[in-house]
Amino acid sequence: MHISDGVLSFGVVVIGWVIALSISAFILWRCKSQYDLAESIPKISIMTAAFFVASLVHVSIGPTSVHLLLNGLLGVVLGIMAFPAMLVGLTLQSFLFQHGGITTIGINNVMMGIPAILAYWIFRFGYRKGFSPAFLGALCGALGILLSGIFLALFLISTGEEFLEVAYAAALVHVPIMIIEGIITGSVVTFLLKVRPELLPFDMEV
Repeated sequence: MHISDGVLSFGVVVIGWVIALSISAFILWRCKSQYDLAESIPKISIMTAAFFVASLVHVSIGPTSVHLLLNGLLGVVLGIMAFPAMLVGLTLQSFLFQHGGITTIGINNVMMGIPAILAYWIFRFGYRKGFSPAFLGALCGALGILLSGIFLALFLISTGEEFLEVAYAAALVHVPIMIIEGIITGSVVTFLLKVRPELLPFDMEV
């Protein structure tokens, strides 16, 4: 799911950085004004590490790769803080292991982080409406991959028609990942609700 350097057009790369940094700055400002971020650092660190490790095991497909993301899980557990947490994880992956491009950190953050935020909103809304947490977790885990795959295809196609086949292939091979992440996220959410429900950010109003 990581896009490498030299694949996207300059304009798309710049837009990706602008959006990623703007959203991250807004989220950090918003959360700092409402919550004590220091108390959430351990949880954010653990989930960022999980994202970091899960994404390192990958299979390359042209200019992108297939691997676990856990962005739906990060969204459910961290809420909107999943977006800046992923920015940190992507930056470390790029500089330490050359996984994904350095210039494309911003667009990769947008591709994976926005679906994480949407997963959080969907889970919180559904939970308050009385839907099964296991079902919502599985749905959000799968949606995180599905939406990231759609972003990936759009970014590749926006750069040139020569990436059209790669975009289709990348979307297709992520179907099994959707199922796996749905199972993982549903299981983790169910477990947390039983043992540590306070870890889920239902009190966020963003």
